[in-house]
Amino acid sequence: MNLMKDKLHESLSSVLPIALIVFLLSITLIPLNVGTMLMFIIGTALLVIGMSLFTIGAEMSMQPLGTKIGSSMASTGKIWLIAFISFVIGVIITVSEPDLQILANQVPGIENTVLILTVSIGVGIFLIFGALRIVFGVDLNVLLIIFYITAFTLAFFLPESFRPMAFDSGGVTTGPMTVPFIMSFGAGVSAVRRGKGSGDSFGLTALASVGPIIATLVLGIVINVEGGNVQSAETLPPVNTQDGISDYLEGLAHHLPDVLAAIAPMIVFTVIFQLISRAFSKKQLIRLGVGFAYVVVGLTFFITGADVGFLPTGAEIGKQLATLYSGALLIPVAMLLGFFIVKAEPAVYVLNKQVEKMTAGAVSGKTTGLGLSLGVAAALGLSALRVMTGIPIMYILIPGYIAALGLTFFVPKLFVGIAFDSGGVASGIMMSAFVLPLATGACLALGGDVMRDAFGCVAFVAMAPIIAIEVCGLVYKINSKKNAKRFISVSEGFVEYEYSRERRYGAYGEGAEEKKS
Repeated sequence: MNLMKDKLHESLSSVLPIALIVFLLSITLIPLNVGTMLMFIIGTALLVIGMSLFTIGAEMSMQPLGTKIGSSMASTGKIWLIAFISFVIGVIITVSEPDLQILANQVPGIENTVLILTVSIGVGIFLIFGALRIVFGVDLNVLLIIFYITAFTLAFFLPESFRPMAFDSGGVTTGPMTVPFIMSFGAGVSAVRRGKGSGDSFGLTALASVGPIIATLVLGIVINVEGGNVQSAETLPPVNTQDGISDYLEGLAHHLPDVLAAIAPMIVFTVIFQLISRAFSKKQLIRLGVGFAYVVVGLTFFITGADVGFLPTGAEIGKQLATLYSGALLIPVAMLLGFFIVKAEPAVYVLNKQVEKMTAGAVSGKTTGLGLSLGVAAALGLSALRVMTGIPIMYILIPGYIAALGLTFFVPKLFVGIAFDSGGVASGIMMSAFVLPLATGACLALGGDVMRDAFGCVAFVAMAPIIAIEVCGLVYKINSKKNAKRFISVSEGFVEYEYSRERRYGAYGEGAEEKKS
């Protein structure tokens, strides 16, 4: 009971700032009708309850399962088995990712199933690279440089209107389903291989983010996608203010089977894994089952609240903001939302706690959270600037990733993995369900191209926190050196003091001469 109370408090403190910002906007600059606000308030309540149930379920099921599978797989020492299980896990867990499903529903011109399968295969392939990197101790920054150069090279073979969506796909795959499992999976592999020269367990989420980008870009080349303006209001979610309760009941009934279908492959895999390995006791299996139940109910509530309440409200706010003062308020409001909205991401809690645990408290969850908030605020400010000006996305992504990849040579290796993982987890459900519709609404109001100008905000959110956390790593490194120098200085002073005492009084200390005489 206390655990549920704590989770509700955490969730409420995360979602409440966003709700307050929307409420203040509605009574000052953007008048929203009573029906829309009621829908948003109900959605906020569902988000709080859903996030609380989900985080409890993730701690009970996804995290221990990922750790056990990772350690069991790595202990066999069979590279082919590690690669095969990594691929299967990557595909299964990504298909169930709600962020990806929400994004796919907003992409015109590509079949949802095709996009979801492409992204899932990309995650599976790159999870192989991530697991093998830990096993063989390959530096993460080397792989990241190779893969991001590949991604940007492929992007230039595609029209400008397709690139933002491709880079967005990398952000939405690392959400509340994938992050708890992938990070625990990496921790399990690292725990077994640590004595054999393995690297740290961070970085799997980073590689799972770049994989979908490359896979989606390849898909665009294969299907020979052509550029074209998308300026249809059909891309905006409808705002239904007639019967909010009915809409939410229909939403729950619609999303529950989807969540069950998405979780089912993972449950089946868990059963097969248990039959082969006998890794869990009966008590642990019951706990896993209860955890999966919490995950299903929590995700159903969370996705319904985001889909029915947050998504149309975000679109309406974006549309009205763009028409006020020639869109001058769009950038500051987007930055304000960005600073707080990342706190509502369930995956962020998982990352913060994992970072604090893996660094033995040297990097606190509060520090990571602040870095993420500042990074996302900057990212959404850039996104709003693109919506207003139509700046090509590559003009921002290329310099940004050059800076991010360049910093990997100057920060501690642990921070490289943490930084690139943080970029993935910051771009979750709230980005695809609230921020992307907001950008779409603003883009249509300004007469822009949705695919070219509105999409890309998730990609910025995935990039900016990387740089912010790397800066934290630089500060940590500088402070560590200062503390080390201070310790050496104090130690040398103490040794010099003892040496002078010995020369003055002899080996027996002060008063020794009097005692001898």
